[in-house]
Amino acid sequence: MKKIIIALFCSLPIFASVHVTAAYPYIGELVKTIAKDKVEVSVIAQASSDPHFVTPRPSYIGILRNSDLLILNGGDLEIGWIPPLLAQSNNPKIIQGASGYLDLSKYIKLIDKPTNLSRAGGDVHGDGNPHYSLDPHNMLTLAKVIMLKLSNLDSANKNSYHANYDAFALHWGEKLAQWDSKMGSCRNSKLVQYHELFSYFLNRYSISTASTIEPLPGISPNSKHSMELIGLIRNEKIKLIIQDDYHETKSAQFIAEKSGAKAVILPHDVGALPNTASLEALFDTIVAKICQP
Repeated sequence: MKKIIIALFCSLPIFASVHVTAAYPYIGELVKTIAKDKVEVSVIAQASSDPHFVTPRPSYIGILRNSDLLILNGGDLEIGWIPPLLAQSNNPKIIQGASGYLDLSKYIKLIDKPTNLSRAGGDVHGDGNPHYSLDPHNMLTLAKVIMLKLSNLDSANKNSYHANYDAFALHWGEKLAQWDSKMGSCRNSKLVQYHELFSYFLNRYSISTASTIEPLPGISPNSKHSMELIGLIRNEKIKLIIQDDYHETKSAQFIAEKSGAKAVILPHDVGALPNTASLEALFDTIVAKICQP
């Protein structure tokens, strides 16, 4: 009987003691990489969503209400949709300032901080450009921050979190070396972006943004600006227009056809396009599409 009881006990499922909610898919992937099966992970935003405008759903309130840790991108990226969800979840463990609240942007030096927050400058973020996750070198910092936070909240599994981080850091370092090498031939070039979404990636590899399809951040393209952009691309012999997967594509295609440049669609997050279901695949795709032979 004793052996039977032990066998039954051993066969019971082991439930994760920590429930982590990630604002975006890339954060969820980092948590899964560091925590493995030690935590339960929920991701709010869909891979296909515009990260600025996630539609709050009642189901998200329940997820947040049962969370022990909320991890945000920060930099005001979630400002339009996380605060009302938090208010309705009534979970003091994950409000700003609590031990279960983690804003990853606080550990990254943000670029393009505006000197003027007037609406005349478009839809700008007061803390700076929040799309730092698209620099693959920032992943090591973010993974370490998550590892330390999980180790603090769940000290019983601290050794596991540290070991998983060490394994990730070793592999990611090898991938960074590969991506850096592949991007070498594209350094000091110029391109056009739709929105300043890939600026961290471009800065990492010394690629300049000559202009954007948006006349101002968050402002839809117009004919006057598009025609000016066509002239700029022709005059400066710019070969590439990059755009994310969630904005309309007609503007980029029109400008490309009239200017002779090539327009490519890039994934903005894990799972946003086919064959980008992991962090590694995300950056493999971005590198291949920006720096083509």
